[in-house]
Amino acid sequence: MKNVTDSFVSLGHWPSAGSFGFNTDILATNPINLSVVLGVLIFFGKGVCAKELRGGAIEQLEKARSRLRKVETEAEQFRVNGYSEIEREKLNLINSTYKTLEQLENYKNETIHYLNNELHLRTISANIGMLGTMKEITD
Repeated sequence: MKNVTDSFVSLGHWPSAGSFGFNTDILATNPINLSVVLGVLIFFGKGVCAKELRGGAIEQLEKARSRLRKVETEAEQFRVNGYSEIEREKLNLINSTYKTLEQLENYKNETIHYLNNELHLRTISANIGMLGTMKEITD
């Protein structure tokens, strides 16, 4: 601790170059020149930054337009594929319904044919039975 305080005390023994303080002389400190230089830099630098920002914005706009065209193309493909798929499914449904109707028509015709044959057989059987009964009665 003594070394630290000694170092501060030894600073007091150095010859000072002058007093410490703020220089309030405007011409000596050059704030006018600094403000002019900063003003010129800001005025002309603004245009450079604006050009760079404009270039970046145009580039981003072109990228966004490119992505939009790509997405629109994909959406159109999905739409066309969707309509094609719907048409295929519609045709498949119509064809399967047509086949089912044909099968039902065939089953109906087979049933009618079977029932018609059954009716003929029963009619013939009934006629044979009636003839047999009439023969017994006449004998």
